[in-house]
Amino acid sequence: MLAGFVPWPEELAQKYREEGYWRDVTIGGLLTVWADAYGDRVAVTAGDHRLTYRELDSWAHRLTGGLRRLGIAPGDKVVVQLPNVLEFLPVFFALCRLGALPVLALPAHREHEIGALTALTEATAYVIVDQDLGFDYRNLARQVTQRVPGLKHVMVAGDAAEFVPLAALDTPDGHETAAGDTAGRPTAPEPSGPEDVAFFLLSGGTTGQPKLIPRTHTDYAYNLRASSEVCELDRRTVYLAALPVAHNFALGCPGALGTLHAGGRVVLARDASPDHAFALIEEEGVTMTALVPPLAMLWMQAVEWLDDDISTLRLLQVGGSKLPAEAARRVRGSLGCQLQQVFGMGEGLLNYTRLDDPDELIATTQGRPLSPADELKVVDEDGREVPVGATGQLLTRGPYTLRGYYLAGDHNFTAFTADGHYRTGDLVRLLPNGYVVAVGRTKEVINKGGEKVAAEELENELLAHPAVHDAAVVPFPDPAFGERICAFVVVAPGRGLSHADAVDFLVSRGLATYKLPDRLERLDALPLTTVGKVDKRQLTERVSTMLAGPETAG
Repeated sequence: MLAGFVPWPEELAQKYREEGYWRDVTIGGLLTVWADAYGDRVAVTAGDHRLTYRELDSWAHRLTGGLRRLGIAPGDKVVVQLPNVLEFLPVFFALCRLGALPVLALPAHREHEIGALTALTEATAYVIVDQDLGFDYRNLARQVTQRVPGLKHVMVAGDAAEFVPLAALDTPDGHETAAGDTAGRPTAPEPSGPEDVAFFLLSGGTTGQPKLIPRTHTDYAYNLRASSEVCELDRRTVYLAALPVAHNFALGCPGALGTLHAGGRVVLARDASPDHAFALIEEEGVTMTALVPPLAMLWMQAVEWLDDDISTLRLLQVGGSKLPAEAARRVRGSLGCQLQQVFGMGEGLLNYTRLDDPDELIATTQGRPLSPADELKVVDEDGREVPVGATGQLLTRGPYTLRGYYLAGDHNFTAFTADGHYRTGDLVRLLPNGYVVAVGRTKEVINKGGEKVAAEELENELLAHPAVHDAAVVPFPDPAFGERICAFVVVAPGRGLSHADAVDFLVSRGLATYKLPDRLERLDALPLTTVGKVDKRQLTERVSTMLAGPETAG
């Protein structure tokens, strides 16, 4: 078993096996099953490129051999930072088959995040694309390799320059195929078992340090299988991956993997803007996609000026943050499709509205649990369960919810109860019908349109500026993003700091752009509570009164 991984207690694991939630499958093995079942059906579309199920399976197998020859071994951690390109899925499956552990980073991450993540995992390899949306990931790789000397291999989809091109690993390996097996299947079993860790997702947190979510083969297989069933996917499904497919929502909720499980087709979009996505919907006959609320609202506006035919779109999932009820009610009229609200987390628990739910229930709740085995509690500050319908903190455990972050013993002590319930940090109301209404967060994490920004992380970065004496970061409401970021700073005597100066400084430190403050306000001193802590409630109230005024920029 992987050191640092917290498994489910055996009595619960046995229960999940007996009740059929956990099956004897691996992620790599699932691809083999799908290739046998769906063969020459198109599995993935990316631009002008198309892959059948059989071709995807074969490509993943060849890459498994190529990665092994490069020196990637079972148990190695490999940071994968690929946008929605054709190579993502074969690389992901190949690493899972090899027994190496993909660490799925997001395209928006930069040196600050990738460097910390690579160091934490002691990653031996890093997979990138050469360029995407104007950003050169090869320069990022150069910075990270200087920062983390133990990083041995950088593999690049595209022009590799001094790094290893992925194309060079895509070669037949006769030592690993059975005689007469035209599919090129491996003759030896995979080194990972069903209940071993298959890959890592990333979680935000109050400190901003990367927290790794270990997902096992069997728990994630259930995650994608059950999600596919709830969303009623089948071979006619054409799923548009508009969000990064490395994100849990677009990967397995049901996402790309759930679509492949159902025999449908995945369309990879490099850009989620309406101009690009609407054209893909018309061209590919897309039936389903998933968005965060700001994008959903932008799409609803865009139908007024774009003339693409998006009539094939039947289901729009919205998650990541709460979609206002008023906007939810407009989805069918604007986009002509059903809305499904999704409230979940990479750590596990998923809640979905069902496709046959009344429209008002879909508009005003964030769904009910995916699994009959999901256990939910809503508790007050003292850990006591609150009455049904009252607001409290959500605790959960179940067959696909982690029991502990990887290598995070101290954090796990506070993030989980003694009986293994995960403290989600979400404030919710649990209705008598079992549906969840999201209310807010208990932690100092700002939810900016589905992107989680830890206040402490941004404060620490601001404090590194020579002009900043003190800093505090709070959210403020925004109709499109739900929350945006306001930074209050106290500057050193005789120094100045503008919003533009702060942004330039944070960018120079390699901070992801979604973490940059939207407002900067200067104070002579930060307000304190009676016990000497920064009074963030007062700061939040203060920024609320400023919303009608100009942004501080100079």
